[in-house]
Amino acid sequence: MTDTATETQAHGVDITDAAAEKVRSLLKQEGRDDLRLRLSVQPGGCSGLIYQLYFDERTLEGDAIRDFSGVQVVVDKMSVPYLDGAKIDFSDTIEKQGFTIDNPNASSSCACGDSFS
Repeated sequence: MTDTATETQAHGVDITDAAAEKVRSLLKQEGRDDLRLRLSVQPGGCSGLIYQLYFDERTLEGDAIRDFSGVQVVVDKMSVPYLDGAKIDFSDTIEKQGFTIDNPNASSSCACGDSFS
């Protein structure tokens, strides 16, 4: 997998090939090539912080952006320290389907996997 920084400020979030392929597929279904995958953390959830992962057409001041072979992953400046070294993956199995985030900065998480501290 080739990844290069497209902006001066990059982030330490990585994305697996499976997740990048799913993002490309979703964007193709929507007929959009102007959307980026945005990952951020917000206060909330049962463990203190909650992940937000969604498509966004905006670029905000201070955003850190990395391009993974055409899939742009954006992290806002406040979330960068919480997500350094995190990896976005996608699973499509009987047990689990959807995007997951493996974050080495999380000291604990809740059973649902959406919240961490």
